[in-house]
Amino acid sequence: MSKARKSPRIEKAIQFATAAHEGQFRRSGDPYISHPLAVMKIVEDWGMDEDTIIAAVLHDTVEDTSVTLQDIKEQFGEQVAFLVDGVTKLGTARSGMRDIDTYLPQTRDNLLRLLVATGSDIRVLIIKLADRLHNLRTLSALPPDKQKKIAKETLEVFAPLADRLNMGRLRVEMADIAFSYVNPKRYHELADIIEKYNLSAEKTMQKIQKEVSEALGREKIKFQISGRVKSVYSLHKKLAKHNQNMGEIYDLTALRIIVNDITDCYLTLGIIHSLYMPMSGRIKDYIAMPKQNGYQSLHTTVITKDKKIIEFQIRTHEMHEYAERGLAASFYYNEQKLTENYKTGKIQHLPTNLLWITELQETAAKLRAGKKIDIKKLRLNLFADKIFVYTPKGDIIDLPKGSLPLDFAYRLHSEIGEHVTGVKINGKMSSLNTKLQHGDIVEILTSKNRTARESWLLDKIFTPHARQKLRAQLSRNK
Repeated sequence: MSKARKSPRIEKAIQFATAAHEGQFRRSGDPYISHPLAVMKIVEDWGMDEDTIIAAVLHDTVEDTSVTLQDIKEQFGEQVAFLVDGVTKLGTARSGMRDIDTYLPQTRDNLLRLLVATGSDIRVLIIKLADRLHNLRTLSALPPDKQKKIAKETLEVFAPLADRLNMGRLRVEMADIAFSYVNPKRYHELADIIEKYNLSAEKTMQKIQKEVSEALGREKIKFQISGRVKSVYSLHKKLAKHNQNMGEIYDLTALRIIVNDITDCYLTLGIIHSLYMPMSGRIKDYIAMPKQNGYQSLHTTVITKDKKIIEFQIRTHEMHEYAERGLAASFYYNEQKLTENYKTGKIQHLPTNLLWITELQETAAKLRAGKKIDIKKLRLNLFADKIFVYTPKGDIIDLPKGSLPLDFAYRLHSEIGEHVTGVKINGKMSSLNTKLQHGDIVEILTSKNRTARESWLLDKIFTPHARQKLRAQLSRNK
């Protein structure tokens, strides 16, 4: 995006923001303009479009200077003005972040602002994540109480959001910085463990890397290979799952292999298994069955001849870009905006792994129309684990973990949900109470003579979306 940085519009935005923030300073003593310039550089590095880059450098002007949205609209256009307005709304609600857990109807907290903003343009969220990242990088300038508050917010809200957008590099940096402030003692303990392990494993990793490189070279596979070190916060969470048993952690370090296409991914996996013994149950095909956030890669853990345990990750260049930059990478590859102009009122259809954003867009539309929503359920939906299930034709449907067949049916279409008579899961007749699992093939059986039943509300509906559709049908059929 270096060319975009030099465009006349971006240069004009830099000059505009610099003049607007003249005489303002950060807690660190640096001129305030250093912050919006840093945020601009972050979204630029993520490969965002020109409007997003301009909005990033202007994102604090309306909140912190005499500049108005009308000024921005006149100088840089309606889209930039709307993006700045969205980020401003998120900023003004920041003090309410602590109230998320109270679910008070009158609380206009960051979650609500987030819904409204992303419902109109997901780029608002991208700018806010970049803003939060730079604030984390400069967190040492703030008083200890504010450091803890921002760090805790990050672990509870912003890092999970980065993960939902599959922005892996961002998630890791955010979570590690935040964890170092929330629990500095534990952070340094785990950082020391990782450092010592990496030093002891360095020679082994070099040897394995050489062996694999030679084997791939013999098969004329073009590749890049590098080491991947587990992040501190990831180790903290994994140890919590394994009762603090380090013996259960096999991926403190891993080798990542990037190849040109999917065929080479599977060829590489076979070559690795010909060199080393794969561990039972440790081969994961996230290419054929992506993670809920769209992540794709082949994972395998092997035992070397020296009895060392090593994890490999194998992916294509595009998969790697998406694993690192997630939604931002979609802008780079698609060369188009994933959202529509706010004034059109249209909902943009996103890739399957980002369908949850469409749900947020629909909710945002309700908020703008003054309709009431259940904040608690929304927050659960936003951060809940997702599963991918399949129609018999192979279409992928994204649902919250815990969903039931009727949730699937209503996700397909409300009329399908209304006329359900039964369900086949993986080719077998199953109960409507059956919880769907990641990778299930679900076939909904229907009959025009069957109508929605009120009893379904008791134990056969999990998602708010399906519940809402069912209640509307019950009301209409009375």
